[in-house]
Amino acid sequence: MYILDTNILLDYLGGTESIVIKINDLFDFISTSVIVKGELFHGVYMSERINDNQKLVTELMNTINVITIDEDTSAFYAKLKTSIYDCFGPKDRAKRRNFKVELLGFKDNDLWIASTAIQHELILASSDNDMTRLHGINGLKVENWS
Repeated sequence: MYILDTNILLDYLGGTESIVIKINDLFDFISTSVIVKGELFHGVYMSERINDNQKLVTELMNTINVITIDEDTSAFYAKLKTSIYDCFGPKDRAKRRNFKVELLGFKDNDLWIASTAIQHELILASSDNDMTRLHGINGLKVENWS
């Protein structure tokens, strides 16, 4: 079972052949995060073709299982973010106080998506190298589909 990152669904919507084939082959085994859904609709509203893009994203979201976040997800998020500090951040606790994981290339939305994957024991499909760096942390499985 897979959870698809925003970049994978954007490639799918854009017609990237390898991604379209892979998603079509695995369609019964894929889902995405409510965070990804929000990112996709944000892109819709920032685009010049809002109506056309909204229709495409709405149709896609109506066919894919969208996993929400809940209180349990927040615990996975907290553990993952702490593990990122342990793996990639300063070792000195005093230096960690003012350190931000964003400086390491990790965005909060990505951490929520990864936390959802960990919580539901899903493989995170992404073409984001920062997501790939998280592979193995807290049991996260990441496949780079680029």
